[in-house]
Amino acid sequence: MAENLKNINNFRKEYKLSKLSEESVSLNPFEQFKIWFDEILKIDLIEPNAMILATANKKAKPSARVVLLKSFDENGFVFFTNYKSRKGKEFKVNPTASLLFFWPELERQVRIEGKVKFASREESEIYFHSRPRDSQIAAWVSNQSSKIPDRNFLDSKFAELKSKFGNNEIPLPDYWGGYRLIPGTFEFWQGRENRLHDRICYRFKNKKWKILRLAP
Repeated sequence: MAENLKNINNFRKEYKLSKLSEESVSLNPFEQFKIWFDEILKIDLIEPNAMILATANKKAKPSARVVLLKSFDENGFVFFTNYKSRKGKEFKVNPTASLLFFWPELERQVRIEGKVKFASREESEIYFHSRPRDSQIAAWVSNQSSKIPDRNFLDSKFAELKSKFGNNEIPLPDYWGGYRLIPGTFEFWQGRENRLHDRICYRFKNKKWKILRLAP
């Protein structure tokens, strides 16, 4: 154990790829996110839209997991899930959350904090029916975050529902759909040498975005 800790302590990386300043960023944080997102899409990554979603219950006990960003614009950042999942239950009592994108290939992070609302049912329908058919069936199979007896329980239920639906259109479950995080804060982090990283923050106040720099 001590040797493993010693090895972890020896991990070092100097960040030298780029820099970030108040003068170089867009005045609009959504546009700045798009600039960075377009740049990460040029790199051959697995799940470049993966983000860590952090939530908390009514007692402020936090939880985090990786989910996939499915769309974004100035109305917010959209992802889809089971409304009965742990995060869904936490949104009912505490409809705020934080998103974290970590792109080490470009030595960057983006943190986004804000309020969470349901996406429209129409938006959920469109996305649900764009998914692979087996993924649509899986949404019916999994009562997400609930206890199950074993793996066979899932496989058997999947086979049963696949047979039941046949070639018919698979309906959107009423407990499944999208959420939209509406940002109140953005933070763009660019790694720099000597751990003196650039942190440019946007905060929405008095109906406009204010840009400020944070200490690393």
